[in-house]
Amino acid sequence: MPEPATIVVLGTGAGALYLRFFRKRYAEFKRAMDILLALPGVLIAAPVTLALAILVKLTSRGPAFYLQERVGMDGKIFRIIKLRTMVPNAEAETGPVWATENDPRETWLGRILRRTHLDELPQFWNVLRGDMSLIGPRPERPVFVEKFRHEIPHYTARLAVRPGITGWAQVNHPSDLTLDDVRIKLDYDREYIRNMGWRIDLQIIAATAARMLGFRARPAQRPRA
Repeated sequence: MPEPATIVVLGTGAGALYLRFFRKRYAEFKRAMDILLALPGVLIAAPVTLALAILVKLTSRGPAFYLQERVGMDGKIFRIIKLRTMVPNAEAETGPVWATENDPRETWLGRILRRTHLDELPQFWNVLRGDMSLIGPRPERPVFVEKFRHEIPHYTARLAVRPGITGWAQVNHPSDLTLDDVRIKLDYDREYIRNMGWRIDLQIIAATAARMLGFRARPAQRPRA
């Protein structure tokens, strides 16, 4: 029996059965590629990650790395690992809240790490563990998944695949600041799941590389829900 999230994204019928079969085969290939690319990624990124971790410790009090619960494929909870970019106990007074542009909780080094996405280098380890893929919907925190699934129809459809370090929604729309941003990104995530394959993955890789180099590619047209 197909999982509910898959039915929402791909529908039913003969065409949907073929798409589910293709998606499963491609997902298996994608997992193999994740391992092949993440393993050297961990080794290559290790010296840079170590140097940045030392800088984080030297420039602000608190741990160098930050562990946070996120929701993965089929709703499985895992801990994502990042270089710390904010002051310790950043949510002690506010509770769980979104990060904002020019967030006052960021350290000066953290602001640089977030803008360059270097804080996400340790997530190669999450990819090796199988918590994440290199490409997929961005994993959200449990408290926000619970909130959005009540406020946005079919929100949990994005949990049909492994979350990614980068993805179709991330390269086509800025960070979430409003509920409408979440709706827009959900449309891109569902489009990615419907069209998951080497073509769209190569587009995402190219767009991610361009953004890391400071270029801003024209975003794809917002897909229909």
